[in-house]
Amino acid sequence: MKRKIVTLLTAIVLCGLTFLGEQVKAAETLKFKLAENQPNGNPITEGMKMFSNLVKEKTGGTVLIDVYSDAQLGDEASTIEQIEAGTLDFARVNTSALASTADEVGVFTLPYVFTSTEHKYRVLDGKVGDSVIKSLEKYNMVGLRFWEAGSRNFYTTNKPIKSAADMKGMKVRVQQSDVAIKMVDLLGAKATPMAYGEVFQGLQTGIVDGAENDFVSYYTSGHYEVAKHFSLDGHMAPPAILLCSKKAWDKLDDKQKAAVTAAAKEASDWQRKAMQDFQNESRAAVEAAGSKVYDVNVAEFQDAVKEIYDMYPQYKGFLDEMKTLQ
Repeated sequence: MKRKIVTLLTAIVLCGLTFLGEQVKAAETLKFKLAENQPNGNPITEGMKMFSNLVKEKTGGTVLIDVYSDAQLGDEASTIEQIEAGTLDFARVNTSALASTADEVGVFTLPYVFTSTEHKYRVLDGKVGDSVIKSLEKYNMVGLRFWEAGSRNFYTTNKPIKSAADMKGMKVRVQQSDVAIKMVDLLGAKATPMAYGEVFQGLQTGIVDGAENDFVSYYTSGHYEVAKHFSLDGHMAPPAILLCSKKAWDKLDDKQKAAVTAAAKEASDWQRKAMQDFQNESRAAVEAAGSKVYDVNVAEFQDAVKEIYDMYPQYKGFLDEMKTLQ
């Protein structure tokens, strides 16, 4: 009888341990949400999906990230607030949107700070980029690599912009940004903030003479249909960045953190090339549709807006370092 009782107790203990083991194993599987405001098919959204798949692969399925595209979890300003508060796990946002919360990233939103795509990546992947990412810690954010978000250029309906002087008196739509407004004003044009969804009609009806964006947006928005002149001044090229809340980051062990970091680098390397390819395809499409693309003397434009840099003395060290990488 005693032997039967011992056997039964042993079985109960073993069952309990098995159940506990299963519970521990289940607890080790972390599930997170990632907010993305672009639609499926966009290279940056596809890059987020690749990141999610790579995280699953590199962590052996212990970390799972669901990507919510098309701003399902809110616009960029909203998701930044959620990341800072720890109520959202991951979000991909543009540094232009992040600058109002984390001032340090604002250096990347200044006009003409990048002389080429190669220069931009040397900056982002070097000391300046590392310092900016490190600074995000005080906002309860972890930065996971910079992503490509295109280069903004001017385009117009009637008179092409071939020099800075050509902009005098033009009404140019810009984002609601102090830097963008000041830049256009210094170039002699009248900055006209306007909601993105209203720009096509604004160009078509002459409310504005021009606007500014990258080739992808110029093409997918249909703006090329009413504004046929595109000038390659590349005035702004603020990168995107993948953020993780500190609350979510602290749930990861060291191996998982290393895996997530590696996944972000691998996915962003792919996304950078994919976005450049999409930019080239979009340029080819608008040129085939009749748009004219003009090269300009960028130094002339930069010189016209140089007083903007004096308005942001906190960026001087960054800007000096960036110049050495040109």
